[in-house]
Amino acid sequence: MSDKMLALAAEWIPTLRERSVEIDSLRQLPQDLAEALAADGFYRTLVPPELGGLGLPPAVVAEIGEVLARGNASAAWCTFIGATSQIMFAALEPAQLAELLENPDVITAGVFAHSGTATAAPGPDGADGYMVSGRWAWASGSHNAAWISAGVQIIDGNAADRGGDGPQPALGRAFFRPDDIELHDDWYTSGLRGSGSSTFEAHNVWLPASRIAYERSILKSSYAAEPLYRMPLFGLLALPIGAIALGMARASVDEVIDVARSKVPQGSRRTLGERPALHSAVAVADTEVRAARTLLYTCIDAAWERAQHGLSDLELRRDLRTATTHAMQTSLRVISSMNSAVGGTAVFEASPLQRHLRDAQTASAHFMVAMPVMELAGRTFFDPDADTSGL
Repeated sequence: MSDKMLALAAEWIPTLRERSVEIDSLRQLPQDLAEALAADGFYRTLVPPELGGLGLPPAVVAEIGEVLARGNASAAWCTFIGATSQIMFAALEPAQLAELLENPDVITAGVFAHSGTATAAPGPDGADGYMVSGRWAWASGSHNAAWISAGVQIIDGNAADRGGDGPQPALGRAFFRPDDIELHDDWYTSGLRGSGSSTFEAHNVWLPASRIAYERSILKSSYAAEPLYRMPLFGLLALPIGAIALGMARASVDEVIDVARSKVPQGSRRTLGERPALHSAVAVADTEVRAARTLLYTCIDAAWERAQHGLSDLELRRDLRTATTHAMQTSLRVISSMNSAVGGTAVFEASPLQRHLRDAQTASAHFMVAMPVMELAGRTFFDPDADTSGL
């Protein structure tokens, strides 16, 4: 299955490249593209087959994102957000999961940040439920999704009975239908334009209890021993970002090589590809991408191997987060250098090089791969009592 999905991802590269201008113009994925990607299984790569997923190892999921990003980073971004949002399927009641999977190729999206509240409140007919309010940003892929999940603090005196933490607010996810929320048209950005990462709000929306999933429920479920749920959560959520960045970096190097074979710079008689300075720049860029990629996948494999037997220790969690952040920062540097290497060719919006630069700059602003991750990781070398929950 892993080889099949990687081959499918490679087949998507030409189509995604051809439709990149359309994707950017719409500021979201065209619905036909999203549905076709879902039909090929890219939105359900992470979760176990028993929950409707493909159960692929995280390294393969990362590589799929890397490959798709060579075609279009926004498309790769939406599929990885959809895939990670399905991790919480394991915390849903069976009947609710069945409703979500009425369409096996359901398109999902979600925001993990706990930017809302779900307060226990009976429904009009006295049914158990919650009143949900909140505002969630960076809701990538939500314009295409049939179900959108959002992180909430759950206020429920009976939380302990439902897998929560007792009278204190527990953490969980609310599962919305698009009609439940107000999705704002505010995604006007330089990069990742086609990801549709808009803000959405819920204002006192009543949801049945089955649509609120407690995070701790997974630990009490039959899936608790699954390696996926033993992976460091933040590391798992962040790693596709680093992989997507590496895919853009590799595509940028390849694009420069292709352009340089025929481009003759103004005032020169030689092609750009005949210049020693470009030879050096390409070799350095290629080496940096390969080195960052090797580090990232080595750390993913180490964390996955540990997950077969138990939870990861601090060193593995730290290594995974820093390797992902390093992949992002290295890719941004490589993409920038490749843009500079071809001069005016890269200044036009239609240039893949400029698109990769804009997309990488926007991706690098995500808190999962921003430089404060390195600050937190570095603190653990000096302070044995440092709060490492962010790793």
